[in-house]
Formats: sequence, structure tokens, C-alpha cells
Amino acid sequence: GIKWMSSLEAKFEDAKDKKPTVEKLERLRREKINRFRNQHRINIQGTDLPDPIATFDQLQKEYKVHPKIMENIRAAGFHVPTPIQMQAIPVMLHGRELLASAPTGSGKTLAFCIPLLTHLKQPRNKGFRALIISPTRELASQTHRELVKLAEGTGFRIHMIHKAAEAAKKFGPKSSKKF
Repeated sequence: GIKWMSSLEAKFEDAKDKKPTVEKLERLRREKINRFRNQHRINIQGTDLPDPIATFDQLQKEYKVHPKIMENIRAAGFHVPTPIQMQAIPVMLHGRELLASAPTGSGKTLAFCIPLLTHLKQPRNKGFRALIISPTRELASQTHRELVKLAEGTGFRIHMIHKAAEAAKKFGPKSSKKF
């Protein structure tokens, strides 16, 4: 049959139909995130992936990153995360495995050092708790330097071991058995 209504009733009916559903809101949120990723040239694969961050402040609010680490990030002059940091940091803070590729100077070191220190939470006198293996001494030195700056004031001890003999001298002869 024919449904007769005034123009006022028709506007009211249209407004009722346009009420956002949970699915529609989720779809709009996903579209916004995808636009953000495209804008920053972030290509990502996987399922149930965390949203990228747009600012370092989100790390403290959403992921409870240690305030001293946040202070060290700002003191180092980092104001806005790079694309690799925007996506890699949340992925690692969610405990997910990651294989990332980005050009030299894109901020990869900071992208894995922040989650590393956050997962360790606080220093403990339990020996080595994290290990970063680098293909070259130059890269190992750079990573060591960045980690020292990032961990300053947190109590973490950062060491670089590049020869087994030096490691035995520095950490004691039993270090090879202990760690």
C-alpha cells in the first residue's frame, strides 16, 4: 500500500534511518585509520593489528610508557613519530612479532627500543634481560648510544659486547656459563 505522511514526518523518518550503527561506526573508524596509513605511506599486513599512533603522547596515555622514557624522547628532540614508529611501536607494545623495512634514518632504532624498555618495565638485578644482535659494529654502537640516551634516569644498564674475551673481563669469567 501507499504510506501517506507530511514532509515533517518524512524528515523525522529519514533522521531515524540515519542513526549510526555499531558496524557503520567501526567501518568509518577503519576508513579513517586506512587514510592515515596511506597518507604516511604505511603498508601493513596481518590480522587484528593495533592502530598506529600519531603522537608520542599517545604512548603514555594508551600504553603507559614510563614517564622518564617519555621525557628522554622529548629531550632528544623527537616531537612527531616517523611512519615506521607510528605503526611498529604499537604492534610491539601489543606483544606481536614484527618484520619491518624502512630506509636508513627513518627511526627504526627508536621504534624497537621504546617497546623493549617498556616490556622490561623496570631494572632488576637478574643479568641480561634483553639482547639486540646487530650485523655490524657501527650499527651496534648506534643502537647502544640511542638506548643509553632513551634509558637515562630509568636505572637500566645498557652494555655492548663485541668480543667474547672482553665480555669475560667485563662481566666475570662465569658470565659465559651464567648467560
